[in-house]
Amino acid sequence: MNLLLIEDEAPAARRLTKLIRDLRPTWSVLDVIDSVEASVQWLRTFPRPDLLFMDIQLADGISFEIFRQTDVTTPVIFTTAYDEYTLKAFKVNSIDYLLKPIDEDELAAAVQKFERNHTELTALTETVLPPVLTQLIEQFSPAPSPYKERILIRTGPQLVSVPVASLAYLYSEDGVTFTLDTAGKKYILDYTIDEATGFLSPRQFFRISRKVLVQLSAIGRIHSYFNSRLKLDLLPATTFEVIVSRERVADFKSWLDS
Repeated sequence: MNLLLIEDEAPAARRLTKLIRDLRPTWSVLDVIDSVEASVQWLRTFPRPDLLFMDIQLADGISFEIFRQTDVTTPVIFTTAYDEYTLKAFKVNSIDYLLKPIDEDELAAAVQKFERNHTELTALTETVLPPVLTQLIEQFSPAPSPYKERILIRTGPQLVSVPVASLAYLYSEDGVTFTLDTAGKKYILDYTIDEATGFLSPRQFFRISRKVLVQLSAIGRIHSYFNSRLKLDLLPATTFEVIVSRERVADFKSWLDS
C-alpha cells in the first residue's frame, strides 16, 4: 500500500510516519509534501497513491485548494487541529479525519475503515468527495476582508489605483482630506477621515486624533507631550505637529503593543 503524506509540520509528519509503520509495516510512505503548490505538482507528476493523509492547514493555504487545481481520486484521511464540532462534514463514506495530536487507536480505526472499504472508497471519492469539499472550502476559507487593499485616487485628470500599504498617513485640513505616500507624494482624497477609518485595517492604521490617521510603519519617534499627550515624528515628515489626543493615548499604546 503506497501512501502520500501532505503535512507542513515536520514533527507531526515524523510521528505520523512512525505510527503508520508501526501499525502497517508493509505500507510505504512515498513522500511527505508540505505545501499546496508542491502537492499539486507531485500529484500531477507521479502515479496515484493508494491513500492520502492530508493536513488541512498548510504553509501556503488550506489543503482543499489541491482539489481545485488537480484531480484527486484517492481516498483521503485528513489530519487537523480543528475541533470535532467544526468537522462534522467530514463524516462521509469517502473521507475521514483525525484530530491532532493523533491518537494511535483512532489512526488504527481509520486505517481499518479504509481497508474494509478500499474499492468502494476509491469509487466514491470521485462522486461524494467533490460536493463535500465544496462545503468544506466554503467553511474553512477566510471571509473576505472588509478593509481595502487599494484605493482609487484622482491626480489631475487621471485616476490612480494606490496600494493602501503605500499610504503613510492621512489628515484633514480646511475640510479636505489629504494623504502622503511613503515616497512623500501628496494626494487629495475623495474620502473623509471618518470614511477612511472605516475601510483601512485597524491593524495597520490608527486614528490618533479627529483629523489624523497614521500607518504603523510611518511612525518614527514618539515623544511625551504636555497634558498627558504624545507627539509623533512621522515619515515622511509633516508640516504640522502630530499629536495623539489625550483620550486616545491609552488605546494608541495598546495598539503599538498588540
